[in-house]
Amino acid sequence: MPDKLVVEDLHVSVNGKQILKGASLEIETGSVHALMGPNGSGKSTLAHALMGHPKYSIDKGRILLNDEDITNLPPNERAKKGLFLSFQHPAEITGLKLTSFLRNAYNSIHNTNLSVVEFHKLLKEKMQELSMNPEMIKRALNEGFSGGEKKRMETLQLMLLQPKFAILDETDSGLDVDALRIVAQEINKMRGKNMGILIITHHRRILDYISPDKVHVMSDGKIVKTGERVLANEIEEKGYEAATT
Repeated sequence: MPDKLVVEDLHVSVNGKQILKGASLEIETGSVHALMGPNGSGKSTLAHALMGHPKYSIDKGRILLNDEDITNLPPNERAKKGLFLSFQHPAEITGLKLTSFLRNAYNSIHNTNLSVVEFHKLLKEKMQELSMNPEMIKRALNEGFSGGEKKRMETLQLMLLQPKFAILDETDSGLDVDALRIVAQEINKMRGKNMGILIITHHRRILDYISPDKVHVMSDGKIVKTGERVLANEIEEKGYEAATT
């Protein structure tokens, strides 16, 4: 049986302003879903609410993981249960050594205790697959990274942690054509029966490399239409309003 992530009638407010107004969604491991929509429609709010960001207040509705209600769990507990969020704007954290952060996260999620030497070997292998400069491991997390480097770092974390459900919030933002192709290639390698993927994006560029099983369109805090891959093409050609009416 596949694992299942279910969003039921989710209403979410930020600083007292309601952003999500009844969003519902269901994703199983083994599937790739794309969530599209214009700016301000609530896509990133849904991503942060799924991970339990304290700024996002859930006023109504539930988040279920394999029938377990995780609506009120803190982010670290959700991560241990298999949720992962790739941020739209990854933060720079001065003083947090990249290798220490990744090794601690890896050992915590996988309930293991890889030594520094063992982890460095694994880390370098994964970085090579992403065509990342090995000198980056000497730096602090995202410090001085370009937008594209930050997105590759998020993908590296995904490759190491291997979650049940990966929420990719505009992973294609800031990537040039070559970087997008490499990142998409690695995401395609990870897709399979043990992982469900939700790709949040404005346009279909990344979907030319990663073909989704379902495409959802969000507008004014709700998912207003769900379709196959062709729906992304219709949006590209006609715009959101024409494609969803």
